[in-house]
Amino acid sequence: MIADQWDELLRLAGSLKLGTVQAPDILRTLTRGQTPTALGQAAAELGRIAKTLHLLEYLQDEKYRRRILIQLNRGEQRHNLARVVHYGRRGELRARYHEGMEDHLGALGLVVNAITVWNTKYLQAVLDWLEVIGEAPNPEDLAHLSPLRYEHIHMLGRYPFNLHEDVKWGGLRPLRDPDNLETWPDLEWAA
Repeated sequence: MIADQWDELLRLAGSLKLGTVQAPDILRTLTRGQTPTALGQAAAELGRIAKTLHLLEYLQDEKYRRRILIQLNRGEQRHNLARVVHYGRRGELRARYHEGMEDHLGALGLVVNAITVWNTKYLQAVLDWLEVIGEAPNPEDLAHLSPLRYEHIHMLGRYPFNLHEDVKWGGLRPLRDPDNLETWPDLEWAA
């Protein structure tokens, strides 16, 4: 089926690549009513080949499976962070109009991105500090770091925005020494 329609499949791919054909025209070419045309059936079979190759690689290659699992876990971490940030409504969008939902999701994405940037900056600062003092972490441990952690953020606290002088000029807050409680910032400021 693919061999019989190969020239038409190439023509279709070229039209898509060049943008010379509109989407409704392509759909009409691939289907007649609810029934796929010969070209539509060939395109579906071609897609099945790619899917089959992916499944075979997934079954055969343990490293590939691990990479996919890591990506799935990262996606789930991002969703968990969004759920925690969106705690008050428990993940429900209650706006009665479409634009309100879009605004709500945009604000949620902005907060999640801000937390991710904040965590990334401070993770890098800690790694730089460890390098300076000669205690480079194990590379295997670095693979488990994630800027999507949120346990250190008090989501329901009060948030004053009076910044320390170093932070006002682009610096970072001092890092905490876990063994020395005196280096921990004032809880009022960190809440």
